[in-house]
Amino acid sequence: MQLNPGEASLVEAFRRLPPNAAAELSALAERLAALAPNSRIDWSDAWSDEDLKEFRAASLRRFDAEESEESR
Repeated sequence: MQLNPGEASLVEAFRRLPPNAAAELSALAERLAALAPNSRIDWSDAWSDEDLKEFRAASLRRFDAEESEESR
């Protein structure tokens, strides 16, 4: 199986962990994968127009929430 650079980086980092930490991380990854079994990681570091739109909207929501907390 051919790994892309992002996957290869994760494998290398995983291999450097002590055995107990690797087992714990593996169990965590399995639990997280079970939450969304049909999703895939998008390794692209490019932002689509939709990504930017979602980021802006989330940023504005967070800013508004922080502003309303400060005004209390």
